[in-house]
Amino acid sequence: MTVAVVQFGGSNCDRDAVRALDHLGVDAERVWHEDGLPADIEGIVLPGGFSYGDYLRAGAMAARAPIMAEVRAAAEEGVPVIGVCNGAQIGSESGLTPGAFTTNASARFQCEPVHLRVERADTPWTAAYDEGDVIEVPIAHGEGRFEISEAAHADLVADDRVLFRYCDADGNVTDAANPNGSTDNVAGVLGERETVAVLMPHPERATLPDLGRSTDGAGILDAFA
Repeated sequence: MTVAVVQFGGSNCDRDAVRALDHLGVDAERVWHEDGLPADIEGIVLPGGFSYGDYLRAGAMAARAPIMAEVRAAAEEGVPVIGVCNGAQIGSESGLTPGAFTTNASARFQCEPVHLRVERADTPWTAAYDEGDVIEVPIAHGEGRFEISEAAHADLVADDRVLFRYCDADGNVTDAANPNGSTDNVAGVLGERETVAVLMPHPERATLPDLGRSTDGAGILDAFA
């Protein structure tokens, strides 16, 4: 599979994503947003960073870049698409997934390892895990708080589209384990298709063993392998 890692002005995790995918044996290439998607792309990553300096709202300007129309069209055709951190903000702003990401409850940028509980194990992004597994993946964001209306949240839960929730090391979903105040401790959600997902934690930063920390994020990127 050839995966396009879309680079916007201000993206800073595109090289990390390519390196993590290369480690997993996935052919990945950075694609500058103005160049559009190559014809042979079979997967797409919207990486983290600070696209357009997070002006207006994080991800809002990048979501309106012409390439995002191509990303949405590819997603509708079943091409796997994942948005990570700023990429999650871009994904939600462009309508790939419901809800929005806004300023952390702490009003501070937070960079730390967190625990995630796998809510579903029957998706491409979680097939490497069992339902209920707890994985450790780092976060690095100032606007990672997942917000959604009560009605849309009810639909999200009813449709079983919550992919990960913040939890403690034992898998308990608690307020204390919620690093940013996200509604219902939501850390990652699915789009209308299970091949589309966004999450705030960084799986590419928990993939390479030579970093000397958790490699739990590799299972998420294995969706492209």
